[in-house]
Amino acid sequence: MEHEPLHPPISQKMHWQPGLSFRHFNYITIMENIRCSGASLTRIPRSPVHPVIQGSAVSVVKSSPPAFVGAPMENSKASSFIKGLALLGVMRTAGAPFERVKLLMQNQNEMIISGRLPKRYNGIFDCFATTIRNEGIVSLWRGNIAFVTAYLSSEVIAKARHHYGNSREDIEWTHTRRKVAVFLSAVVNQFLVYPLYYAGTRMANDVITSSNSRKRQFNGIFDVYRKTLKSDGIAGVYRGFNIMIPKIALLRAVTAVSKPWQQFLLHHFQGSVLGRAVVNTLYASCRSMAVHPLDTVSRRMMMTSGAVKYRHSLHAITCIFYNEGVKSFYSGAKAQILTLAVYQVYGLCLRYVVGVLRRKNTGDK
Repeated sequence: MEHEPLHPPISQKMHWQPGLSFRHFNYITIMENIRCSGASLTRIPRSPVHPVIQGSAVSVVKSSPPAFVGAPMENSKASSFIKGLALLGVMRTAGAPFERVKLLMQNQNEMIISGRLPKRYNGIFDCFATTIRNEGIVSLWRGNIAFVTAYLSSEVIAKARHHYGNSREDIEWTHTRRKVAVFLSAVVNQFLVYPLYYAGTRMANDVITSSNSRKRQFNGIFDVYRKTLKSDGIAGVYRGFNIMIPKIALLRAVTAVSKPWQQFLLHHFQGSVLGRAVVNTLYASCRSMAVHPLDTVSRRMMMTSGAVKYRHSLHAITCIFYNEGVKSFYSGAKAQILTLAVYQVYGLCLRYVVGVLRRKNTGDK
């Protein structure tokens, strides 16, 4: 779920601004008046009517309405955001097999306790092979619909929050207020999409083995909700959510500390696409590993809905620590790093394809 509500909006990640052609209007707008007494500039307010001097005659030309001028740019931003959502959905779908293996590795101890899994996987490749052998290759995308819906919904909510914050001109956005607002909006964002992450996690960890007679526990997203609400009520859908609040805070703190170094290295490797991808993967992995234990606790608490439950997050941490050791908190960490690396490769491929298409369209025009 690192992918989860904590990521920046697509509009900040993908800077797609299609070339816009603006007509030259036959009027002159006087912007500034340079005072003769000094170098200071005095801005002259714009007027809806501007004079145009042609020879000895003075004509008056009215400027176009603001809506006419702003509409192309607004449509461009909306189109760019929709394209970004589509590409995010494609990329997440392409990486779904790696995410499912990560979840299986991360929650295998909980599935062994509940009797859904007979033994531990012997690494990432054994998890891939066992899943394909018992369930088929299509099963690697199990739970992907819930996850993609959660990712896209999180981006839309983040975009709406950003637009609302910019529209509140009556609020003086100091540095502290902005940080608090961003943190609270991230928590609210996570609260809204958490049921989707819950459904995706339960479906991804619903395995078929030779010992369970090839019967699944859930037959789809709605079946997950139906059975969870029947056994635990609405609290079951949000089991493990409380640990997400310190996770969000920790992730933002780690990001704030590491981002200047990341920007420095990205500037150093400005001419190397591969170097920038390696830097992004390295720092994404470091941030992910910093919060991975909290994510593991949250995921394993999700797995206890309808079964023997942990009383609270601290109880879950205590049980995992004393029964399985510290190493269990980092179950699935290698698969998570592999997933992040795969997403970087997919991102490079998509940027290359988009660049080729843009150059082709420009050439056609």
